[in-house]
Amino acid sequence: MTSLPATFFRSRWVERPGHVAELPPTALPRGYRAAGVAAGIKREGLDVGLLVSDEEGTVSAARFCSNALVGAPVAVSRASHLDRLRAVLANSGNANVADGERGIETARASQAAAAEALGLEPAAIGLASTGVIGRELPRDRLIAGARAAAAALTNEAGSFSESILTTDRAPKRACLEVDLPSGSVRLAAQAKGAGMISPRFATMFCFVETDAELEQHTLDLLTGVCVKRSFDRISVDGQLSTSDTVFAFANGASGVRVEPESDDELALGEAMDALMRQLALEMVADGEGATRVARVIVRGDPELVDPVARAVADSPLVKTALLGADPNFGRILQAAGQALAGRAPFYVDLAIEGTPCVSAGAVVDVSGEALRELERLVSRREVELELAIPGSGGETEVFFSDLGHDYVSLNSEYST
Repeated sequence: MTSLPATFFRSRWVERPGHVAELPPTALPRGYRAAGVAAGIKREGLDVGLLVSDEEGTVSAARFCSNALVGAPVAVSRASHLDRLRAVLANSGNANVADGERGIETARASQAAAAEALGLEPAAIGLASTGVIGRELPRDRLIAGARAAAAALTNEAGSFSESILTTDRAPKRACLEVDLPSGSVRLAAQAKGAGMISPRFATMFCFVETDAELEQHTLDLLTGVCVKRSFDRISVDGQLSTSDTVFAFANGASGVRVEPESDDELALGEAMDALMRQLALEMVADGEGATRVARVIVRGDPELVDPVARAVADSPLVKTALLGADPNFGRILQAAGQALAGRAPFYVDLAIEGTPCVSAGAVVDVSGEALRELERLVSRREVELELAIPGSGGETEVFFSDLGHDYVSLNSEYST
């Protein structure tokens, strides 16, 4: 397994808060255990993972995808105790989607098996599955994997973070020490995602743990805000997943209580925001075959900025230009205008890496040395686009990857 670089906060678009320090990425906060095992759902490698909080007072929060077609694990999890979950059972290799009542029964059976092995009620177990859609998930293998993972739990998340991967090139994980005004707590997360990724979630999991003590509504608020600024703002291929899942846990094992609307809550929220934004960017950077990441910022009419940003991020013409490090701003303008069809005339300002290319709808001369510098800038790993459209008061951002030959090759053979 290829390892990620040692420094977690490495994007210029995510700043590490001054009160946050990085710990070994596989570490867990106090009171948590995890494991990943090979149950034979995938052809090889770890494919069933279990994450557990040992504290009875644990509170939790959850967010799921908005696709009308959802996997059985999402449906069963939604009916569970989402405010007081104690564990997550996850598997990779098969998403348990579009299998009707049989899929629901498999999800419930795995939830019951994990609960029995941990001495918990089934509704305290959240579920998550990722992989091929429309195939039966082998129930016996999943249940055996749940029991094996329960017997293999340790106080680190290395094998767990590997067991949830599909086309990811490497695990996405981090553990942070967060200095709050009232004391030090730990905050960790394990995530996966590389394809079928679009704003309003992705084919992604993110499991967040802290040993701070929070009221459930505080954790839910922080989770919702951070998701909107991270996983809701990414796109690899514009495809809305069936299985997106975010679970967040707070178990109080540190002895540090975070009161609502306090300086502690603000500091913890800043850490969660940075953690989840960096993980979201890891997904875009790991987009199947991706070589570059771009950020498009759109300012203007509050009702129009989001559709324009998403149109640019999802445009195959923009994405292939990004692959070739080609500052072809005509493609960006076309995608933006397509999102606002029927609103002509459409006058915009466009800058690429701070270089003005269009002003009030008219092309700015970029040639000679200026063009060569722009070509150099768009060949970097991260590229920034800024659009100003008619209107005022609105601003949004979307992070997206380029689109290349490897994406086509991988997805043309994914189920075989």
